[in-house]
Amino acid sequence: MDAVFKVKIRRIGTSLGVLIPKQLIADKSIKEGEEVEIALLKKRKDLVAKVFGIAKGSRHFERHAVDRV
Repeated sequence: MDAVFKVKIRRIGTSLGVLIPKQLIADKSIKEGEEVEIALLKKRKDLVAKVFGIAKGSRHFERHAVDRV
């Protein structure tokens, strides 16, 4: 994939859609009516927590050095 950018899903009439950033349109010379392919990557916070998550049954982390933030 050439460009990855974050957008919010917006309601457009009874559908949902995204807006393509102006800079990306200029960089890729995208014209109105032109067909493009879009790859959808949805963040899965639950999956990230499962893979890198908290060990079940472990105690909450307590900082011993109070001089650190």
